[in-house]
Amino acid sequence: MLIIKKLVDYQQLIKFNLSSLVVFSSVTGYIIVPDLNINFLNLFLLALGGFLVTAAANASNELYEIHTDKLMKRTMKRPLPDLRMRPFEAFIFIVISLLLGLFILQYFFNTLSATIALISYILYAFVYTPLKRISPISVFVGAIPGSLPCTIGWAAATNDISTISAWTLFIIQFFWQFPHFWAIAWVGNEDYTKAGMKMLPRTGKVGHFTAFQCVLYSSVLIPLSALPMFVGLGSYISLIGLLLSAIWLFYNSSLFLKDNSDQNAKKVMYASFVYLPVAFLFFIIDRFI
Repeated sequence: MLIIKKLVDYQQLIKFNLSSLVVFSSVTGYIIVPDLNINFLNLFLLALGGFLVTAAANASNELYEIHTDKLMKRTMKRPLPDLRMRPFEAFIFIVISLLLGLFILQYFFNTLSATIALISYILYAFVYTPLKRISPISVFVGAIPGSLPCTIGWAAATNDISTISAWTLFIIQFFWQFPHFWAIAWVGNEDYTKAGMKMLPRTGKVGHFTAFQCVLYSSVLIPLSALPMFVGLGSYISLIGLLLSAIWLFYNSSLFLKDNSDQNAKKVMYASFVYLPVAFLFFIIDRFI
């Protein structure tokens, strides 16, 4: 029973669902490389290395935000603010996970993929995390490490990120993150305000500016749906997946603009949760058909 409780604590420390989505992005970035002879052992190693680095980043975030997490309802029961885990234990876990993850990427793939993973970790843990209490620009900064896993997957497969193809999924995921972040920040604004975090593009849930930004960025995803096919990374199958997901996100963002309610903000949030898994799943289907 104690082992299960400890596993649950670590699942919360590393934000398992978020870490899994990041790994899915990295694996997709690897799989879509044209003419790549896919090795499933390499896929597993990429997923493992990426998961460990992401786990270290999320744990670093929670270690840094122990005191602010105590102030928010949705985070106060995490293992660190709830005193079920000591900070030193979390620190040791972070060091081991980060070093092991980077070693796997370096040893089994290449220096480029490990370097990008390290940059992503640094941006998330030491720039985005403290910036959340300083300026809403943190969302822009956070969107960079949030989108880099796709590029890590591409780099692991090719050892080259000099082409537009290498950055195609990064661009798409980068624009996706703004309505995703802001919908979550709108719904959780009371908690974020208590913790002194400035996550909305304007202070407080006032006016239509936040909803307009969600509409703006989700609308960009519609024409971007054609970018992968344009650069030779997919066919009409991936185009359909991206387009349907983008239209659904845009539609819900439009509802949020029309009526600035928490209910409609949640619809944007849920649509953003659906967007990436569906879009990337279509990419994978496209690759193997």
